[in-house]
Amino acid sequence: MSLLDIAEQALGGTNSAGGSTAAVSEVMNLVNSYPGGVGGLVSAFEKNGLGGVASSWVNTGANQPVTPQQVQGGLGNEAISNVAAKLGVSPEVASGVVAQLLPHVVDHMTPGGQVPAGCGDMLAEGESLLKSLLNK
Repeated sequence: MSLLDIAEQALGGTNSAGGSTAAVSEVMNLVNSYPGGVGGLVSAFEKNGLGGVASSWVNTGANQPVTPQQVQGGLGNEAISNVAAKLGVSPEVASGVVAQLLPHVVDHMTPGGQVPAGCGDMLAEGESLLKSLLNK
């Protein structure tokens, strides 16, 4: 299943591919908003007792799921409210969308189970990921 399929599912299947692309893009922007990108996001989850879950998305094994409540606790209300505003949905829906997409986005942004060395590399990975999604 592609990230766009997961995004459509998370958004209730009522949005066009553009809405799905927007959701993936906003989750990538959320990751990129942390100092150090993926590493910063994983640190935020670690500080909130969810380091094992977030680390599973980076590692090469199976991604552990995360609940909307865990996303809210790991990222905070402000981050979720920002995503909600940009997607035009409630914070509750945004938490669900982020919970569905974040493990997959982080997994795609950390090939080989490694956090990218710098923000430039991570941004390039995110752009590459989004381009590949749009070409499907």
